[in-house]
Amino acid sequence: MTRRRRAPFVAGNWKMNLGLREAADLSRKIVEARASVPEATLVLIPPYTALAAVAGAIAGSDVGLGAQDLYWEKQGAFTGEVSGPMLRDAGCGYVLVGHSERRQLFGETDETVGRKTRAALESGLTPIVCVGEVLEERDAGRALERIDAQLAKGLGGLSKGDLSCIVIAYEPVWAIGTGRTATPVQAEEVHAHIRQWIADSYGNEAAACAIILYGGSVKPANSYPLFRENDIDGFLVGGASLDAGGFIGIVGEALRAHREEK
Repeated sequence: MTRRRRAPFVAGNWKMNLGLREAADLSRKIVEARASVPEATLVLIPPYTALAAVAGAIAGSDVGLGAQDLYWEKQGAFTGEVSGPMLRDAGCGYVLVGHSERRQLFGETDETVGRKTRAALESGLTPIVCVGEVLEERDAGRALERIDAQLAKGLGGLSKGDLSCIVIAYEPVWAIGTGRTATPVQAEEVHAHIRQWIADSYGNEAAACAIILYGGSVKPANSYPLFRENDIDGFLVGGASLDAGGFIGIVGEALRAHREEK
């Protein structure tokens, strides 16, 4: 399919890190550095407790705000959960759904990912839907099969219009927090497969417009060769997003690759 790639989309997932002052300080530094990477889309994803602090720090900028999870009900007796409308009220435009740590540590299933994806869309949030295989699945040659199952249940039943409001993030679980990174060729194979799945399910136009991120030990040193691959549209960054210089460095290297394409 023919498609013109947009500038990189880079989201920083801060996980369970940073207090209010630290989160606001990091956010301000990223906003200040934003002028050096003007074309890119940037999204910050702090813990729930820091959402208000980050929202205040990025106010007036075009840096987006996201949350790390949501529950599929809008309200009710669900102690400890946060709903889509609550996140919207806190200033969020994005939310992670099905992150590998939620799947591996907290029992998230493909079915609950689907429910949360639909709840995010109903609340006017852009879900960043995460998919990815564990090491055993990759070694057994079942990586793509696993990705297909996650896509089918996580996105199943959505309309073409719904799909245009979704970002997909490929996370090879074996490359998260391990210092290992999928090679550009390995990452591109899965990204191209995801795009083909979208084409088969929703048509070539939807596939051409889809934003598919790579997440897995991304850092400035590997973001340039990764972004040069045709089907990688940006990054979901973990640990490196806790440092403003490192985060902006990743964005800058991706932008360098993007500008060379023109």
